[in-house]
Amino acid sequence: MLALERRNRILEELQIKRQVVVAELARSFKVSEETIRRDLDRLDKEGLAKKSYGGAVIVENSAIDLPFNIRKKRNIPGKQKIAELIAAQVEDGDHITLDPSTTAVFIAKALKEKQRLTVITNSIEVMIELSDVESWNVYCSGGTMMEGYLALTGPRAIEGLGAFNTDKAIMSCKGIDMEKGVTDGNELFCEAKRAMLDNSREHILAVDHSKFGTVAFSKICDTDRIDKIVTDERPDEKWLDLFDRKGIECIYKEDGE
Repeated sequence: MLALERRNRILEELQIKRQVVVAELARSFKVSEETIRRDLDRLDKEGLAKKSYGGAVIVENSAIDLPFNIRKKRNIPGKQKIAELIAAQVEDGDHITLDPSTTAVFIAKALKEKQRLTVITNSIEVMIELSDVESWNVYCSGGTMMEGYLALTGPRAIEGLGAFNTDKAIMSCKGIDMEKGVTDGNELFCEAKRAMLDNSREHILAVDHSKFGTVAFSKICDTDRIDKIVTDERPDEKWLDLFDRKGIECIYKEDGE
């Protein structure tokens, strides 16, 4: 196993267990404890984990972008719930844009029962997910693939996303804050998401409960630009009051539904 693959596997363990132990990892990967310590040193220097006595703990930092394959395994039940709720907002024949978030992959799966959809995306993973769907039109934005991401960005992506007018732009983010608005960890991603918003009639934000009150590096838009927020848990009353004042529909499932 390559060192990079092993470190990614360690990150996956951290997403699930929140902490890892050197001795256990050494047994699991059949390598020396010194090798695992070097892996943890590397993850610590990259800001992806924090070394602790005998192991490491997860780092919760909205400024850090984890690899796509790691992020897509976070809060899977929440993403599935959001995807199911968003599918109910999409009509047969709609033209939609999907961003390159991990949540968008779950949304794409949930939409497969729809008929005659047109999807524009800069997500390679979404295109792969929809490669077997019949009677749909799936358009790739074009652009440059960023290392470590299954996303297309840059001027070509902006041009491609801006070439279509859609019914709904569906996107996720790394943070939503009452004052700072909707934010993400990378300016290139934000540019692409703004292009989606500029060319769609309705703006839907898919965001799990952990993103509320969080501010990431780069601003996508003010909350005023969002028409619907779809989330996995009922937000605090202060958020519901804000959405009510701004005319934003908040969609979630109550416990037991």
